Amino acid sequence: GERFAVLAELEEVIAQREIERPEGAYTTYLFDKGVDKILKKVGEEASETIIAAKNKDNAELKLEISDLIYHLLVLLQERKLPLDEIMDELSRRHERPRRD
Repeated sequence: GERFAVLAELEEVIAQREIERPEGAYTTYLFDKGVDKILKKVGEEASETIIAAKNKDNAELKLEISDLIYHLLVLLQERKLPLDEIMDELSRRHERPRRD
């Protein structure tokens, strides 16, 4: 719903950046460098997320998770895997009977 509207908006902006490649945009830089650079950034942001959580720094954690989500959205666009498919998978998992 509206709660996650910003994810849909961000997904659209990232898709447009891939097509238009505006000069000077960070997203353009990532697409120009290719999947290896995108994957490197996903790894870096995941590591920074872990460190922020271990340091019990929620202000920093919020920033790092935001960076991680953004880079994951760039990765999804690069792989042509729509966020909707991820959301569908999460829904399927949630509907499954739990075994814990």
